[in-house]
Amino acid sequence: MTETITPVRHVESSYVVLDVQNIDTDQIIPARFLKVTDRAGLGDALFADWRYDADGSPRADFVLNRPESRGAEILVAGHNFGCGSSREHAPWALRGYGIRAVVSTRFADIFHSNALKNGLLPVTIPAEVHDLLVSWPANGSRPRLGIDVAKQLLTLPDGTEVTFPLESFSKHCLLEGVDELGYLLNAAAEIAAYEEARP
Repeated sequence: MTETITPVRHVESSYVVLDVQNIDTDQIIPARFLKVTDRAGLGDALFADWRYDADGSPRADFVLNRPESRGAEILVAGHNFGCGSSREHAPWALRGYGIRAVVSTRFADIFHSNALKNGLLPVTIPAEVHDLLVSWPANGSRPRLGIDVAKQLLTLPDGTEVTFPLESFSKHCLLEGVDELGYLLNAAAEIAAYEEARP
């Protein structure tokens, strides 16, 4: 069954910085939350072991719990984001929380693939650009980023534009809001015509 995916064409938002290297998928969503087979409520479990105390109360010092992070749709993360297991729940949890794009200097390959298949945009940037993004938020400020998927452009708070890589098929699926199965279903008529024409 194909999933409904919201098209990702432009993202303009303030951003949250979680400048920690090698954030693995068990930190993104701990294994105890993997018993479900749908996405409902997974946003509440995002970074659960970092966001909440043992009694379930939010930790005031964790970045997602700070007032200035409210409503941010872009996460700027450290190098090698999404390493570890291949759980698809990791991009589900990020999307469920409201994150539409993650920006990093490197993504683990399987996470990168899972993100694109689930309508989450991974934006890979050079280290010097990452250093700038980490340095800008200060004293509760809310600098904003702009992302144009079609042009593969990240616009920094000072107006500088940075290109990022995005494979053409993944770009098409993001822009159209389809997953791989949805892409095939959209071509059902052409596939049927081809099959009928075969001897």
